[in-house]
Amino acid sequence: MGKSLYTCFFALLLFYGAGLWGQQYRQYRPITLDFEIEATSETASVNPFMDYRLQVEFSSEDAKFSIPGFYAADGNAAESSADKGGTWRVMFTPNKPGIWKYVVSFKKGKDIAIDDDFYVGQKVEPHDGIKGAVEVLPAAKNAGFFGSRGRLQYMKSRYLHTEDGQPLLKFGANSPENFLAYKDIDSTYNYELEKNYIKTWEPHINDWKPGDPTWQDDKGKGILGALNYLASKGMNSVYALTLNIEGDARDVWPFLSHHRRDFKRYDVSKLAQWDIIFSHAEKLGIIMHLVTQEKENELILDNGETEDGRKLYYRELIARFGYHQNIIWNMGEENGAAPWWPQGQNDQQRFSMIRFLKDTDPYKNPIVIHTLPEEEQRAPILGPLLGFDRLDGISMQISDITDIHRDIKNWMALSEKANRKWIVSMDEIGPWHTGTPNDAHNTRLDSLRTEVLWSTLTAGGAGVEWYFGWLKPPHDLNAEDWRSREMIWEQSAIAKAFFEGLPYTEMISLDEKLKENSNFCFGKEGDTYVIYLKNGGTETLDLSGQQGNYEVLWYDPRKGGIFQKGSVSRLEGGLPSSVGRPPSQENADWAILVRRKE
Repeated sequence: MGKSLYTCFFALLLFYGAGLWGQQYRQYRPITLDFEIEATSETASVNPFMDYRLQVEFSSEDAKFSIPGFYAADGNAAESSADKGGTWRVMFTPNKPGIWKYVVSFKKGKDIAIDDDFYVGQKVEPHDGIKGAVEVLPAAKNAGFFGSRGRLQYMKSRYLHTEDGQPLLKFGANSPENFLAYKDIDSTYNYELEKNYIKTWEPHINDWKPGDPTWQDDKGKGILGALNYLASKGMNSVYALTLNIEGDARDVWPFLSHHRRDFKRYDVSKLAQWDIIFSHAEKLGIIMHLVTQEKENELILDNGETEDGRKLYYRELIARFGYHQNIIWNMGEENGAAPWWPQGQNDQQRFSMIRFLKDTDPYKNPIVIHTLPEEEQRAPILGPLLGFDRLDGISMQISDITDIHRDIKNWMALSEKANRKWIVSMDEIGPWHTGTPNDAHNTRLDSLRTEVLWSTLTAGGAGVEWYFGWLKPPHDLNAEDWRSREMIWEQSAIAKAFFEGLPYTEMISLDEKLKENSNFCFGKEGDTYVIYLKNGGTETLDLSGQQGNYEVLWYDPRKGGIFQKGSVSRLEGGLPSSVGRPPSQENADWAILVRRKE
């Protein structure tokens, strides 16, 4: 190291303070800054959640992030269950290597946490104004899925991507929606219901592995083991409500209690334990699809407006969990007024809450909104959101599974016409009482594969999450054994493997290229075509206007495996041609890959 470089290095230390020099940090891994002040508590008269504002601005040569901090009680609340202490914390995940400088703003004042004016408030000494710097090394090669690829992002595409630009398809569990209603999480209880849906996740305790985290000796093994199981089946997404007060199960919320008086007071140890769960999911490559409200509680905060209560709620979620790279924010289940529940948010309220969450989140994690089940119900709600530059996609609920292919294509086309392509995922299938039956009673497995799974993917959908229905246990609220739907995970993994081998981001629905309107075609003109035969048989692919020769390969969507040869092995561009007959089981569904050979 030359003399001038040494001089610059020590000048940097003198100007910015010692900071966290000497510790090793990696791109895509979190940095924690703790700030100690006089002790307070969750219930103090000066509300530590509303009346303090910690914000740390991190900057590199070409990037800047303003990161909100949060009250962390004693700094070890997941273990201690502490509700008091003097620790405030900031979690920052750098997206690139290099030197990151930071400046601390720590102020105190009435309702200052949601005040946009950074000049108001009393300085919290000695932290306000502190400067520092950290050195971040490139991502480790063995850092896992998100640790090597970076966070989920919306990239003006129909598909989710990671920060390194690679796309991914989302497959996983839409049930139980009260995933976080777990007995090992502090202060988790249900109220006003005859049935108790609090979970032990006991069937998955043996899926926990040595080296996995726990809290308070051996708590957490069931829910962390459940995530291990889901990852072992090739799934990468979990749908989880963060607020279901007044909803179906009434057992998940971040506040001190379910009472309105506590809606501006947060349970620090509960949220610290949630954070351990989200961290483990991130390590496994599993997306946490966090649904921030339920149909029945859209108006519970600020009567649906984005005012003090809702702003604080979103700020707390962002501060505590936004640093994770596996987060999708969902603005609410079945959002908007419905015939069976007319009390819902209006257009302006939807715009306001989406704008606030996107603008407050320094990482710009993807934002979607869950839909009502019928087209005539969802269209008036989704229509005004088309083209809105803060909304990244929709989380589809469709009651009649035979409508899925059409409805996904429709909303993808409408969003593209509005110049903001939506990520459209198939996240809740109907009918509400049936959904995805357990393996012992799943007489509709074939229709789920044909009308939901392959129907979604050949329409250009971004993935599928499986809803368990309501009638037959384990159902959407009491499920705690994901092995009850093992067949659908396996079917999903087969489809996932097939589509991940395609240039799917360059492909679109080309159903019009087929002779039979009951089958699906997904392709990149003149290059790659996927034909899905729902009922077997044969099909004619129109290659008019295309040149060259194309190979024809058959794939079994029921069992997976290697590509097989049918009765026709080659097609010639320039005219409609039959793809021939399948290798076997002519009346079963098949996927056909037709790709150009140079």
